[in-house]
Amino acid sequence: MIAFVQSLKITSGPLAGHRFYLRSWQKEIVREWFRTDAKGRRIVRTAVLSVARKNGKSTLIAAIALAFLVGPEKERRGQIVVGAADRDQSGIIFDEIVAMLEADDELRGLVNIKRHEKQIEALDTGSKFRALSSDAKKAHGLNPTVVILDELAQWGSGLGLRLYSALMTAGGARAEPFKIIISTQSEDDLSKMSELIDLGQQVNEGVIENPAFWCRVYEIPEDLDPLDERNWRLANPALQQFRSVEDMRELADRARRMPSERATFENLYANRRVAAEERWISKPDWDACRGEIDPDELVGETCYAGLDLGSVSDLTSFTLFWPDSGALLSWSWCPKDRIAERSERDHAPYDVWARAGLIEATPGKGTDKRQVALRVAELNALYRPELIAFDKWGMPELVRILAEEEIELPLQEHQQGYVSMSPAAKSFEERVLNRRLIHANPVLTWAMSNVRLERDAAGNIKPSKARSREKIDPIVAAIMAVGVHARQPKPQAYDFSAEMLLTA
Repeated sequence: MIAFVQSLKITSGPLAGHRFYLRSWQKEIVREWFRTDAKGRRIVRTAVLSVARKNGKSTLIAAIALAFLVGPEKERRGQIVVGAADRDQSGIIFDEIVAMLEADDELRGLVNIKRHEKQIEALDTGSKFRALSSDAKKAHGLNPTVVILDELAQWGSGLGLRLYSALMTAGGARAEPFKIIISTQSEDDLSKMSELIDLGQQVNEGVIENPAFWCRVYEIPEDLDPLDERNWRLANPALQQFRSVEDMRELADRARRMPSERATFENLYANRRVAAEERWISKPDWDACRGEIDPDELVGETCYAGLDLGSVSDLTSFTLFWPDSGALLSWSWCPKDRIAERSERDHAPYDVWARAGLIEATPGKGTDKRQVALRVAELNALYRPELIAFDKWGMPELVRILAEEEIELPLQEHQQGYVSMSPAAKSFEERVLNRRLIHANPVLTWAMSNVRLERDAAGNIKPSKARSREKIDPIVAAIMAVGVHARQPKPQAYDFSAEMLLTA
């Protein structure tokens, strides 16, 4: 395999025209991917490689694909499929393979290239290479020898998720089907790329035994400075080989001068799971507040609540906050009908959360506010919050239902402008940064990863539902719960010294 790859020619950049010389780290990857058992069968069936941008990923993918098409891994009527998020990305891999073929007269004579269809056919075996993007329908019915998923972190949900599922479940009729996923890290804990890396970490640590699953992540750990040149090689194994140090220095300098560029640098060039758009509260800070919460032990303790009503088809969320311990408990509701469709649209596993009891799915196409009202009344009776802060949007219907059911709640309006939301958001942030808040609900964590802020000229902040990537309702409810407590008058300490002095 290594010999075949090194027989190919590099087709672009300063080394164009030279043989493809695999570096030691690349050879190690190839050896691990293509090692065999006692019967000569490949052991690894799914390989996940995450590395920073510009480390030769596209060239390596093209070489591997060619090995299955016309090289040592070829077989009769094989199918080699590269999947990408869009047509342009899949076109990059196709063009790289075509360039490698045309740079070698012997290989060029072995294939028929169909540029318009992005297909290449091996004339001797009938094997075919295909580049697919977005359209999962084209993936159904395939029986691929090898599937290569390019930049999976950028696929998102919806069409991307359907293409991923179609390709990852294909190839069952092959003797040794092989799936290769190569990508930078995703910014989202719930993305397929993040799920695969998390699984790979468990396999590497021996928590899960699965020799067929291989995973390697080149990244700069959270406890190291991503802008320090001494750490760059951790995420960029090709640095000073064919990854330009000068380019990295220029990118790092921009990240130092422009805070908006820092997150982009961390995600794409330090290969960290960081949103390219600045998050309000960093993942490490939020994760540091994760802990165990026993709801039974909180009964009878002073608490406050926040209620954020969604539209007919949105999430509705209710959060309870205990200021003494910092505990947060959260409940959310969504319509049950088309919940799978909503999961794709919102990039969130509502169906999984509903089965786990982490959200409550109400019957029909819209959230049943009566069910919400009865559940909130039940929680109010159990925990007795001092106040329930609410956004007045959508409240008239809920107030009517409460009146019909003769339910009384300690409601207090919490306006959503800067005057009310900025102090609440800053109190929430202060508690997170000082580890004076505890959460244990993955729905809250998902919502936190989505939050983006709006700021005014005076430096006031508020969570923006317009700028945020997905739903943030559970966090908005939590912010209101913390905020309504923070604006309560503090007990005044009585100074006895003045009275004692006058008495004397």
